[in-house]
Amino acid sequence: MARNLPVLLAAVAMLGLAATAAVAAESSPPNKDAIYLASASGQTEDDAYTRYELLEPESNSFRIYYEVTATTAGAKFYYNPIRKGSRASNESAIDAMLGTPLHFAVVSGREARKDPLMPDADPGTEYIKVTLARPVPMHGQARIIILKTYKDAKSYHLDGKAIVFNRPLGVQRNKVVLPPGYEVVGLTVPSQIRTEQDGRLAISFLHAGAGEAPLELRAVKGAQVGAAALPKAPTTQKSWESPFEGLPEDERLSERAHEDRSIVYFLQQPETHSFALYHDYTESRPGVNGYANVVRTGSIASHPSASILDTGDELKTEEMSGAEMTASKINVGESVDPAARVVVIPFAALKVGETLRLRIAETYTAPASYRLDGDELVFDRSLGRPRNAIVLPSGWYCASSAAPATVTQLPDGRVRLDYWDDRPEAVDVLLKAKRRLAKD
Repeated sequence: MARNLPVLLAAVAMLGLAATAAVAAESSPPNKDAIYLASASGQTEDDAYTRYELLEPESNSFRIYYEVTATTAGAKFYYNPIRKGSRASNESAIDAMLGTPLHFAVVSGREARKDPLMPDADPGTEYIKVTLARPVPMHGQARIIILKTYKDAKSYHLDGKAIVFNRPLGVQRNKVVLPPGYEVVGLTVPSQIRTEQDGRLAISFLHAGAGEAPLELRAVKGAQVGAAALPKAPTTQKSWESPFEGLPEDERLSERAHEDRSIVYFLQQPETHSFALYHDYTESRPGVNGYANVVRTGSIASHPSASILDTGDELKTEEMSGAEMTASKINVGESVDPAARVVVIPFAALKVGETLRLRIAETYTAPASYRLDGDELVFDRSLGRPRNAIVLPSGWYCASSAAPATVTQLPDGRVRLDYWDDRPEAVDVLLKAKRRLAKD
């Protein structure tokens, strides 16, 4: 018995430490600046993107490719309204994760109201009811693609020699592809103008503000057709003008509205120099079996986690050097500096036609980017994604924002600023905040 006494004493000590830790965990206050993930009882969605392909103008018809993500936990169906005044045909639906067809039916608004997620469905509107491939996981997503053709002479018609696409768009990311041989001569919403691989011209835009984008697009014949209309492959050359040197041509010409990466920063109290974040990303390249998050110079990453939003499955995370990642044979689809510090998330290699929507969360400590200057909070960081958001810590209000932002308030009172960047270069966010006055 005496021989086992040290072991027993050690075990008792460990139990005591565990009990102390449990009590501390129970008594410690919750982090008011933690990552916030919304929940809802009705149908909710995210990441909507619409591509309109204008057919021959005499048809008054256009083909719609609608990408959308259902986000209400437990949802088994998604309802897409058919706009009044439009006649829909050739409908289909696809599961974006596996690329497989989904069952759907066109139902009345009265029928949609029978679903607890759709209590406010318009009785006078028809809906495309899509059966999801799997119920939406908790804090996960179900990504679907809905295809349909609309005939709507009010939205799309001829005006003399010009075609007119006049349609307020409620989705915030859109593309409109012109028929072959047409050029843009009128456009009311600032947009990228790009040439599709088949030579047709297209406009594409992000609409960050509330409400509908008041789009009116006018085009006339005059653009080249056939082989002469095909675009040259973009190069990797940079601009010769030094103020704009930075991104190569292929990145500058990529479509910003369809970019699938988004990120949300949750600033902790400024004395910590830390911010939690999550960024969402869709992988679609066959053979890729990992994601590499390169830690920015001057920042320290901690508490990484990752999940597949389509299924809710948690993924393993590993921190290593770029050289170690290369030696591990994990294919992330791009080269990484051997000396870089990288958070790597392995997953099963994608097959042709499959995609994965990943969510990577971590905490960064970056004194140069995030600090306290006297009584002011300062967040000074270049953000490269088209869709970025920053949530101020509890108890602070925005005093200055150098870049334009839209502002909302979370249910817990924290302020969120969204920076949607429709330009090729990064948005340089300089954000300052002050403490709120104590309420009486």
